Amino acid sequence: MSPFLQAIIAGVLAGFASMAIAFFGTARLSQTWLMRLVSFAAGMMLAMALIDLLPEAIAGGMAADKLFAVLLVALIALFALDLKLHAGCQHEHGAGDHHMIPMILAGGALHVFTDGLILGAAFLVDPKLAWGMTFAVLAHEVPREAGDFALLITAKLGRGRALAWNALSRLACVLGTVGGYLALSGERQWLPFVLTVAAANFIYIALTGILPRLRQEREAFAWQGGFMVAGAALVPIGMKFLE
Repeated sequence: MSPFLQAIIAGVLAGFASMAIAFFGTARLSQTWLMRLVSFAAGMMLAMALIDLLPEAIAGGMAADKLFAVLLVALIALFALDLKLHAGCQHEHGAGDHHMIPMILAGGALHVFTDGLILGAAFLVDPKLAWGMTFAVLAHEVPREAGDFALLITAKLGRGRALAWNALSRLACVLGTVGGYLALSGERQWLPFVLTVAAANFIYIALTGILPRLRQEREAFAWQGGFMVAGAALVPIGMKFLE
């Protein structure tokens, strides 16, 4: 199977499988198991960034000083974007729940479009690496999708319409994957840069979006720590197995 076709399949999985699991599956998952899934995703994302994506960027020819400069700028940019989106959500919330809907959908579409761009670039570097990233993205998207559904339903959209509009916004992941693959297929010198930004994205999500939530569940530290270690260990084991 060609890397391009694999990239499209990965984009569909990352965008729509996470949505389906969130919509149909999380109702059957207790909050405890949902947090364990989040812990697993955090460990996997940190390991993907630190022992896979960044070394791959250096192997692709990026100097270490340039890599860390790009990583720093990307982390600051992600913080600014995150702050802007959250400020927008709070402003819309103050204007009434119904007005939250466009912001939730637009924010989700932008998020998965970025995921898609990163996946498309990764399939140009190494499909094995890209599939690992796909499952890391899928794992962290499930709880976020569940939260989006809860907000949309709270905004009086209804379960059926919430699913339909959310599915439409998930197309951005596939478009991002295809766009990233095609745009960078002739500009491979940019791939180490994209991999570094991808690593920054994973690090930022894990450290600011997931770990603070896990700190609130202190009584479940052993379980969460175990699942985080399992997620992190899966990356080098998978890399070794796929060599």
